[in-house]
Amino acid sequence: MEPLGSSSARAQGKKITINASTLSFAVMVTIFLVAVVFAANQNDVIGWLVVVISLGWLLLSAFLVLGLKRGAAKMSTQLKAATAAAATRGQGGPSTSPVVMDEATRNRDLKLDHSFKIIQVQVGVVNEYRAQGGEDAKGMVDRALETIEITASNARDMMKPSGRGEPMTGEVID
Repeated sequence: MEPLGSSSARAQGKKITINASTLSFAVMVTIFLVAVVFAANQNDVIGWLVVVISLGWLLLSAFLVLGLKRGAAKMSTQLKAATAAAATRGQGGPSTSPVVMDEATRNRDLKLDHSFKIIQVQVGVVNEYRAQGGEDAKGMVDRALETIEITASNARDMMKPSGRGEPMTGEVID
């Protein structure tokens, strides 16, 4: 018993396709020859008109059969080339294939994204309170800068550990 899609099954399918197209082409040739024989025996205008019509159908059939065979062969060649190119890409060729991320990488990327959002918020706080004067505004700017420093340090450690072993600590103000 052979698995589905085996080479002999494909060869049988191709043989059926070739036989069907050959059979249809043979039927058209037979119709044309019969029309020619009847038109020659009767020597009538209607008979020759039938010959011309059957010749048109024969030519159309030949064009379609040969065109489809050529198109199928060309598509087969392109498919084989694309499959070979994809196989070489998958076996260490240029890394244009999509990157599959594992769960740890995804979580790290989410944490980094959150860190960058915190930094953006704190930059907004610094810009808002920098224009104001007074001790309260200076305290808010200092706390925002400290939050930015802590968040940036932790984010860098997520990307490339610095060897400290644990994240920086401090009071984070959102």
